[in-house]
Amino acid sequence: MMHRITSWFPVVLLAAVAAMTVWLDQQVQPPERSRDGKARHDPDYIVEKLAATRFGPDGLPRYSLSARRMMHYPDDDTTHLEAPKLVNFSRSSATVTVTSKTAMISSNGENAYLTDDVRLVRSAYADKSEMTMQTSYLHLIPDADIAKTDKPVRVSDARILITAVGLEFNNQTRILKLLSNVRGRYEKPKPKR
Repeated sequence: MMHRITSWFPVVLLAAVAAMTVWLDQQVQPPERSRDGKARHDPDYIVEKLAATRFGPDGLPRYSLSARRMMHYPDDDTTHLEAPKLVNFSRSSATVTVTSKTAMISSNGENAYLTDDVRLVRSAYADKSEMTMQTSYLHLIPDADIAKTDKPVRVSDARILITAVGLEFNNQTRILKLLSNVRGRYEKPKPKR
């Protein structure tokens, strides 16, 4: 009886090693790619010369978006724009226009990330002059009227020139927060003759 057990031991050992080898091979193999194209980052549609307007509950335009080209990617449900221009029509404050070379809009449309030569212009209102902000990256939250960046930024109007690293701008409250390395120059208005 003992002889039978010892004769089967090498066979059992070889079967265990073979099973372990198959299991290890399955663990180190890359996951199978689906054949439906979801894993690829190819656009499912492209729009040339995009122009769109979003309206508020009051039926008035809230903001408009235009771009040379729009591409939607189904794998991450993002939208990429070339030469985008976003105009925010606020009833309580000044109109804000944002342009850049490229932008990406999140899947839910609540966030826009603008890159490359970003320019934000707040139009003049009341006794305030036009304000211009320039940076390389800007995160917009259009429904909340908020723009923010952690990159170097330059802000100017008729009397000021400010450079900083990072900012948060709320167009509803008209509050501009500069985050770090702030330097500025203010020119006193010339007296009227």
